[in-house]
Amino acid sequence: MSAQSRSLLDPALIAPALGSALKKLNPRELIRNPVMFAVEVVAVVATILFVRDLLAGSGAAFSGQLAVWLWLTVYFATFSEALAEGRGKAQADALRRTRSETVAKRLTGKSNAYEEVAAPALKVGDLVLVEPGDLIPGDGEVVEGVATVDESAITGESAPVIRESGGDRSAVTGGTKVLSDHIKVRITAAAGSSFLDRMIALVEGAERQKTPNEIALTILLAGLSLIFVLATVTIPSFAAYSGGAVPVIVLVALFVTLIPTTIGGLLSAIGIAGMNRLVRFNVLAMSGRAVEAAGDVDVLLLDKTGTITLGSRQAAEFLPLPGVRASQLADAAQLASLSDETPEGRSIVVLAKAAHGLRGREIEPLDATFIPFSAQTRMSGVDIGATKIRKGAGDAVIAHVKALGGRIPDELGEIVERVAREGGTPLVVATDQRILGVVYLKDIVKGGIRERFQELRAMGIRTLMITGDNPMTAAAIAAEAGVDDFLAEATPEAKLALIRKEQEGGKLVAMCGDGTNDAPALAQADVGVAMQTGTVAAREAGNMVDLDSDPTKLIEIVGIGKQLLMTRGALTTFSIANDVAKYFAIIPAMFVALYPPLGALNVMGLASPQSAILSAIIFNALIIVALVPLALKGVSYTPSNAAALLRRNLLVYGLGGLIAPFIGIKLIDMGVAALGIA
Repeated sequence: MSAQSRSLLDPALIAPALGSALKKLNPRELIRNPVMFAVEVVAVVATILFVRDLLAGSGAAFSGQLAVWLWLTVYFATFSEALAEGRGKAQADALRRTRSETVAKRLTGKSNAYEEVAAPALKVGDLVLVEPGDLIPGDGEVVEGVATVDESAITGESAPVIRESGGDRSAVTGGTKVLSDHIKVRITAAAGSSFLDRMIALVEGAERQKTPNEIALTILLAGLSLIFVLATVTIPSFAAYSGGAVPVIVLVALFVTLIPTTIGGLLSAIGIAGMNRLVRFNVLAMSGRAVEAAGDVDVLLLDKTGTITLGSRQAAEFLPLPGVRASQLADAAQLASLSDETPEGRSIVVLAKAAHGLRGREIEPLDATFIPFSAQTRMSGVDIGATKIRKGAGDAVIAHVKALGGRIPDELGEIVERVAREGGTPLVVATDQRILGVVYLKDIVKGGIRERFQELRAMGIRTLMITGDNPMTAAAIAAEAGVDDFLAEATPEAKLALIRKEQEGGKLVAMCGDGTNDAPALAQADVGVAMQTGTVAAREAGNMVDLDSDPTKLIEIVGIGKQLLMTRGALTTFSIANDVAKYFAIIPAMFVALYPPLGALNVMGLASPQSAILSAIIFNALIIVALVPLALKGVSYTPSNAAALLRRNLLVYGLGGLIAPFIGIKLIDMGVAALGIA
């Protein structure tokens, strides 16, 4: 079982977390959590009071129990954090072994001569040779060769990928394995700062930085704790004024029940779990801020190709000119596509067979000369004897036919315009001097994508499609996909300008990309998701990396970000409501001897003042443990508007936080009274 899919109750996770939680009790580490640090200080005070009572021979049982439960409160909080971190430890250990055991073949500059060195010894700029079966020793770019690479150790995806020099598929990651051929790689990241190193730090939570919202909430909790310190230390003077006294151990208990220990104990675990949910989804967030920003995104920028559409155009229809049979056009188009291994070419062969029963023919008996596609001619085709069949861009085929002395039918322009207006690509087919018609190539919109955009709209997120297509084609696809708006004929400068315009209007923007030309926009976006298969520049510019290189995952990333914010908000609401209910247990118990009318507030009918205080402290500790699974799993999220989510939050976690302590403290009080331990 992988570290990512383990249950929270897996002993392989719990056992290490138990020990790690003890180490986190170190005050120098715990001080980063002001609330739990205050509880630890109070636990030390309670322990000293227990020793005093033990030596004095009275009251030790009560103070001792309080001290134990206060220590357990702190321990349960550190345990929740350790358990959250532990879910990434096993994966991090496996990745660390991969890095340390890899041997690199560093080229010495003489032909293909190389020396073997440990991967961590490589420096930026070193050239290494990677042959079949070798692990790529570090992050880099392919400068020579092409190879299939197994990236399953990093992405979890078993299908190999192609990596080659030049273009947007030149980036390689340390720890991945070359399966065939060989490549030369220039190292682009020093040891300790590679993608693998950052992945290790992220999945184990060792270098997790608090997010802005988390820092703000921590400051708020620290401020509340300070206020309750001041409130608690003034109580003895009021008691003395009334002619009585409140024991110090009771003041200690009061302080712990006043401060928001529930959210204080779970806050760190919530943040780590949010990062881990992305990791389990094969996305690495380079900062917690990016995860939070994903939850607050207002505008989502999506590339058309590969995100909204399948990314490969498919032949949808043969549109013959007047006087030409559809089967005649299909036959010519199929002949011109027999050697075309592109998805478009194969789809023409399949459509001709399905629509007109034309089976693919053997190439050799035709004595054919195939003309490959080139950027200069923008055509491809086949010569069979003296017959020349061509298919390609409309203007290119028209120029070819005119050069042979042919005539261009007036109806051709109407067909080409109609195909473009419907969002398709017109592929003109000609035999010698005669144009036969048009093959309608359609960029297929992914199934279910329209429903996904409706979900985003329900979240209050506006979607923008970015494409290099002309405005007419872009408008047709945008309408079919159901996006809110589109940017046609997009350039890197246009993308950047669009993002800045939205941000100037107070919007948070998310986008994904994989090429060097996407880097400026990825860096500018509040959430920039770079594809793992993309260039180094794109990966460095983004603040998230999708290991599966699936652009549609941006939609799920938004959901995970919202789930993180909802979980933190829900548990904060529960914690505050929870504390209000605890006051009804402990305050009447403390002051009923001094102010008998306060007995009317003992609505739970608790057995005795000491039982009430002990029950409140026990509940205060146990509720943290009870909420650990929710903090790590996250509050379930369904697309809805902010008002509906707020109502649900207040109803479930606000009202639940008020009711739960009344039930829990009463049940604990009954147990404490029955056992006679208070």
